[in-house]
Amino acid sequence: MNAKWIIGTALTVSLATLAIPAQAAESALDAKTTEIIKRDFRDKGIARADRVNQDELQSACSKYLDKLPAKLKTRLEAEQVQSIKWPADGKYMGDWKAGEKLAQSGRGMTWSDKAEDPAGGNCYNCHQLSAREIAFGTIGPSLLNFGKKRGYGEEMQRYAYGRIYNAKAYQACANMPRFGHMGILSEAQIKDLVALLLDPESPVNK
Repeated sequence: MNAKWIIGTALTVSLATLAIPAQAAESALDAKTTEIIKRDFRDKGIARADRVNQDELQSACSKYLDKLPAKLKTRLEAEQVQSIKWPADGKYMGDWKAGEKLAQSGRGMTWSDKAEDPAGGNCYNCHQLSAREIAFGTIGPSLLNFGKKRGYGEEMQRYAYGRIYNAKAYQACANMPRFGHMGILSEAQIKDLVALLLDPESPVNK
């Protein structure tokens, strides 16, 4: 039996045993984090503590730091696509003026809001929407000239509706909230946002 083989085998065994405490420590840290969250997050008004509970997709994105294994990513995205509730009337466009107001509103979903009050889209916080804006977020891509660049047809309208309804159907670990899937925005509100993006008269396309 060769000395190099013996040393290599011993090193492999040693590294394997070292991994066990590291995994245990990570598991203990996850448990402690969960304990702190459950301790410190409480129901208040319409803000419920169960918002911090992750579904399978969110848990996977956390586990893999947003870099999912290909097969898992494909499955989760397919499941999210199936969850999209398309408009019963087959129409994806609403009123772009209502959509503009909605996109510029960051209100809603906090403990001090009422359940019956409509939430805002808060779109400006992550995206540039028009050339005249002087302040906007950059977490998401610029939406300036969205329709002008991509076209105004029904296929693009459907894409925009689906993306707003559930962005994770198109990119599993997207930062964008699942506005329709999570009940943040109504069907009518999502249609208004689609119109903001795809009506030629919208400031987005001027």
